[in-house]
Parts: sequence; structure tokens; C-alpha cells
Amino acid sequence: MFKNLIKHSLRSFKRQRTYILINIFGLSIGIGCSLLIALFVINELSYDQFNTKKDRIFRLILNGKIGGQEVTLASASSIIGPTLVREFPEVEDFLRMTKGGPTVVEYDNKAFTEEHWVEADSSFFNFFSISVLKGDPKNLLNAPHKAVLSASYAKRIFGDENPIDKTLKIGSDTVRYIIAGVMADIPDNSHFKANILTSFMTDPKSGNQIWIYNNLSTYLLLKPNSSYITVNEKFPELLIKYVGPEVQRFMGISLSDFAAQGNKYRYYLQSLNDIHLDPSIQQEFKEASDPKYLKIFGSIAVLIILIAAINFMNMSTAQASRRVKEVAIKKIGGSTKGMLIMQFLSESFILSFISLIIALVFIKITLPYFNNLLGAKLLLNIFTNWYTIPLLILLCLFVCLLAGSYPAFFLSSFSPYEILKGKMKNAGQNGGLRRILVVFQFAVSILLIIGTLVMYRQIKYMLNKDVGFNKEQLIVINRAGALGTKVPSFRDAVKAISGVINIASSTGVPGHNNNKFSYTMEGRKDETFLMQTNWVDKNYLETYGITIVSGRPFNESFSTDQQACLINESAIKEFGISDVAKARFMAPRESKTKTYIPVIGVVKDFCFESMRNKIGPYILCFKTDEMMGEYLTIKLSAQAFSKTIKDIENKWKEFVPDNPLQYYFVDEDFEKMYIQEKQNAQMAVIFSILAIFIAALGLFGLTSFTVEQRTKEIGVRKAMGSSITGIYIVISREVIILVSISALIAWPLIYYIASKWLENFYYRINLGVFSFIAGLSIALGVAILTISYRIMRAARVNPAQSLKYE
Repeated sequence: MFKNLIKHSLRSFKRQRTYILINIFGLSIGIGCSLLIALFVINELSYDQFNTKKDRIFRLILNGKIGGQEVTLASASSIIGPTLVREFPEVEDFLRMTKGGPTVVEYDNKAFTEEHWVEADSSFFNFFSISVLKGDPKNLLNAPHKAVLSASYAKRIFGDENPIDKTLKIGSDTVRYIIAGVMADIPDNSHFKANILTSFMTDPKSGNQIWIYNNLSTYLLLKPNSSYITVNEKFPELLIKYVGPEVQRFMGISLSDFAAQGNKYRYYLQSLNDIHLDPSIQQEFKEASDPKYLKIFGSIAVLIILIAAINFMNMSTAQASRRVKEVAIKKIGGSTKGMLIMQFLSESFILSFISLIIALVFIKITLPYFNNLLGAKLLLNIFTNWYTIPLLILLCLFVCLLAGSYPAFFLSSFSPYEILKGKMKNAGQNGGLRRILVVFQFAVSILLIIGTLVMYRQIKYMLNKDVGFNKEQLIVINRAGALGTKVPSFRDAVKAISGVINIASSTGVPGHNNNKFSYTMEGRKDETFLMQTNWVDKNYLETYGITIVSGRPFNESFSTDQQACLINESAIKEFGISDVAKARFMAPRESKTKTYIPVIGVVKDFCFESMRNKIGPYILCFKTDEMMGEYLTIKLSAQAFSKTIKDIENKWKEFVPDNPLQYYFVDEDFEKMYIQEKQNAQMAVIFSILAIFIAALGLFGLTSFTVEQRTKEIGVRKAMGSSITGIYIVISREVIILVSISALIAWPLIYYIASKWLENFYYRINLGVFSFIAGLSIALGVAILTISYRIMRAARVNPAQSLKYE
């Protein structure tokens, strides 16, 4: 029976070659897109799943609110981990980790730059399932100045040598690190990246006993059968015991009074499984992905498959009149309705299977491009897991049933008596359902087009919006600490280079903020104010082009400026400061002696972080030459750009010959803030183009069929004096109406979806009407171009030939 089904299916294919090719092409693109999106979604969901203890590992989260400013950070104090193990019976172990930052590693008179350096406790390998390839797993990070290298990094530095017990100079530390072990490379689907692990106890802050000094990530391993909810319930009592006295000591108020003022200070646990898909939490390692994009692209995958399936349904039902005699003869010959349904479904399955094979080839070819686009390592491993091939066959069956069920039941329902009497000659010409399906296809296409335009407009807006400073022609040296006490001399030497306009030293730069402190204000002792804090020298404002709106900038000739500050407009508004000249802040200190910081000026608001967030209060304190600064910002002239950078590199080598210069361009760094949005917008463009292409393929097939069915009508119209333009309008009018109806359906849906998406950005575009009109125009243009060739070709045929048709 199966052989007969295959034989009949192949005969049917030969008779409908053109339409079948259209169906295969559409289905293969639809399946290919859906599988690509599935690979992307699976990759995002697989983060940290390689860890065998993943269900017992939790990260400590701090949720604080001071002076109306609320923050949620994956940050804790150094002392809390050991305390929890000691006082909470549910906690089995703790792990503290922090980024060492970009550094330089020296070995055998060679220097290597490294971005992924992490300091960690010796419990690291008890938490994460990373294989130790060399060294004793129990004695890797259990003493100061011990290091573990990833296999690839060890190969880069030592080649084929055994690195164990060799020493490295890491960063500016004068004591060399001993290589205690080599670990397997940390998987790409981990929420952190580390090529070098060093013992956390080497860092002076490992011994910090202050509870409110939160500056590192802390993980807890709970005992089997312990509940994280129980641990969360115990945190308030712990805070009263340990944080309360420090709030009293540093801020002069009790913890209960602190909370009564509307402030907040609490800890809770976040599961390791949730880290990668929770962008609401600020973290120092990899940026989290937004789960709403997984929902968006998952929906797109389903919609593209539906568009491709609708093509198949439309083409199959439209050609019903060609297959009615086949159905009648087979029924008279003894075929049952069930046998015919099986035949038609087997035809659908064969088409789906061929489309799947083409789709897999399509993915194999395009996967490197998508990996480059997403910065990911998506893999198509068909034979790696036993369940992959069965799942692909199930997908094939799903597409077969989705696309082929209705045509199969529709065609098999014809009565042989009605067919042979000629009453079914026009079977399939009732296009009510087909029109509905075409409207659905183009509604989806218009929705995707408008959504993509909105995404691109928002990204363009963020990149081009005035950020409050001039980010062009600025480079930042992000390891200025390597200069040590030579910073002033280096600054003067660089400023003397032709092509350098200015140079400034600071502890933070826009996009890289590392200090957020709470302050009190003179005359408002019961209030606290949280501000992003940056220590800057006198050249900072001029270098960045930040505008003073009132008051004055720092001036070295005024010795009092070393204890003064500048604040931004947002601080004035949010803190309700009426007289700036009289405003004085006080930083929390353990000493009872109050140190006042007078405000000498107000700067125009500037974006110091992503435009997803509202510009918050910002304070600029004066940085003396004795203070260490992480960053040097250099303003360059537009002329001889490359030569100037080369001169700066040469000057750097004169001061620190063993440390390669590490720098970045501020404008490029700002663009990286929106890399996720840019990647998703590019993906949306690709899938929108493919979706409308699939819809256009179906429209082309339907138009071809319609023209064939109306050949005599076209001949009669031409014989009666109708022009080619008139015939074109008559046949294309229906398509234009259907696409217009699609737009009316898509517009309110995409308006709601786009509005919700734009809520993620404090600074955002107005939707306006441009994107909506553009979406309709593009869809209409594609539809008209698709049908024009077929209609014009038919309209040019000699009426005599048309009237002989059939």
C-alpha cells in the first residue's frame, strides 16, 4: 500500500511541477528560519545548564533604595559569605568572585593582554562543573598568589610546556603568581568568562569586614533538600544584627528609621538557572539577555511556518479542479476516503521531508553568518544526540499535518457522481478561505516590517541623540593605573603631542561607572541621597565637552576646590535643591568629624549609562594627582588621526615598556551598549524579508493559477476593446484590497507590541505614522511586483489564442 501511495504521489508531482517547486521553496525557507530561531532560543536557554549542581547554586542579590534611587545588584560584601555558612544551616558552601578587569600578563619577557581575569575563592570548582586538567583540585586557589589558567590560554602562553609551578606577573602586582592548575575552557554558555582565575584571598578586599561595602559577586551552595525561600526569610534578622549597627555608625540613623524614610536594604537569592535571562539585575560579568526577545523570535518562527503552510494549503485547494477527475476515478476504482486522505498526506509528507533536507543545507551554509551576527557559537549537530533526528521527523510530520490536512480532507470529500456530471468543474475556485489566508500572510508580513522599522528607528535615535557630551574623537586608556605615580608626567607628555587637544584623568567614564555612594545633605539630616560618583581632574569637563549650566568648573588655583563638587541637573530636580550655592553634601564616614562637600557648579545632564535608563543624579568630585585613576581620556584632532594614536602608543612605551597600551573609542563603546538591540533588529530584518518573500511566492502561484482560470475572460475583454492597463487593474484590484485589509489588521497589533517594547527605553521615539505607512507601502510594492509579470504576460496574449484556451 505504501509503495502505491508513493507511486501516485510522484505521478501527481509531475503534473504540478511549477506549483510544487513553489511549495518546496516556501516550506524549506519557513522550516530553515524556524530551525535557526530554535537553535538561537535553545542556546539562550542552555546557559549554565552544564553545571551538575545548578539547582542548588544561588547568587546573592542586593536590592537597595536610597533617596528615591533604587538599584538591584548582583553584589555583596566580602564578609557575608563566610557568615552565612556559619549561621545558616541550609548553606553548605560559599564562593566569592570578582572581575580583575583588563590586565597584562607577563612571562619570559613577553606580555599578553587579557580581558577575562577573575578572582575567585578556592570553592570555585566545588560550584561549577569545570574539569581540572592539570594540578590538584583541592589545592588550586587556597593560598595567595595562586592562579589557574584555561587550557587555551595556557597553550597561548606556554605552548607545549607544562605550566604547573611556573610563575606569571599579572597586572601591577609585584609578587608573581604561581600556576597551580589548568582547567578546561569555560563553556560559552556560561554567565561569566574567565581565562585566568586567581585566588581571591590575594585581593586586600577579601579581608574587608564592612557589611555595607558591596563590591563582589557571592554564590551560595545550598545543602540537598534545602529551600532558598527559607534562606530568604532569614535575611531580615541577619541585616538587623550586622547591617543595622553599620548604618547607625556611618549614617547616624537606625536601620528602622532608615526604612521608615522610604529607603530599602535587602538581600535575596537568585537561582543560577535564572541569571542569564534576568536583565533587571546589574552584574559585573556577561550582560544578561532579555527573555522577551526569545518570545518575540519564538513567535516569528511559528508565524513563518504558518505562512509557508498557508502557501501549501492555498495552492492545493486552488488546483482542486485539476484533480477532481483523479479523485472520481480512484473512488470508482474502490479507493476509500481514508485511502485518498493518506495519499494526499503522503504527498505533503514527501514535500515536507524534501523541504527539511533543503532547510538543513540552508542552515549549514548560513550558520557562520548568524554566529558572526549574534556573537554566538550555534551548532547544528544532527547526529550528536539520539533525539535530534526523531525530533526533526516529528517537525516534518507537524508541517505535513499543518499544511496538508485541510487540502487532504477537502479533495477527498468530492463526490464521484457530481464530478462525472461536470458539477465540480469549478471546484477550488471559491476563494473565500484563500483570501482569508492571504490576508493573514500579509498581516504577519506587515507586522514584521513595521516592527523592524520601529527597532531600527529606536536604535538610530539612541545612537544619534545628544548625549550631553561630545563622544567623537575621544579615546579612553582603560588601564591608566599601570602608570602609577607617572600619570601627571604622562599626561603632560601626551598633551604636547601634535594632534592631541586635551587629556583628562578620572575614576570613571561614561558607560563605565564604578562608584555609587549615598550622601547626606546639610540641613536635611534625616534624608539620604544616592549618586553615581566620579573623581575627575580639572580637564575632564573640557575634554568631554560637558556644559556648565550654573556656577563654575574646578579651578586648581582655589585650594578649597579639592573638597568641592559639581552635580548634574537631575540631582537638582530629584533632590529638590532650591539654592545650589548653599548646598553642601556629606559622605558617610566612620569618623564623627563631618567633612562637607560644597556644590560649586551644576553641569548639564549627560548620559553616563544606557538610554534604557533615565539619567540619574551624578556628582563630580575633584581628583588630585595623588589619587589613582582608572581612566585617561584623550581628545584627538580630526587631522592625522592614526599618526596621533601611534605617537601616544610610543609615548606609553617610554613610560611603561612592559605594559601594552589598551584603549577604546568612546563612540564605538557607546554603540556596544545597544549590541543586543542591533543584533535582534538585524535578525528581524532577515526574517521579515524571508516572511514577505514566502508570502510573495504564494501570491505568485495563486496569481498564475488565477490567470490560467481567467484566460478566456482576458481574451473576451481584449476583443471588446479593453486595454492592457484595464485588464491589469481588474485582476490586481483584489490583491491590493487584500493587502490593505491586512494592514488594517496588523496596525493595531503592532502598535500595541511596539509600544510595550519601547517601554524598555526611558528615552524613546514616538511611533508616529511613518512606520505604519511604510509597512503597508512595502507590502503593496512587493505584492504588485509579484503579480505584475504574470498578469502583464497574460494581458499581452493575442485574444484569438486566449479564446481557444481550454
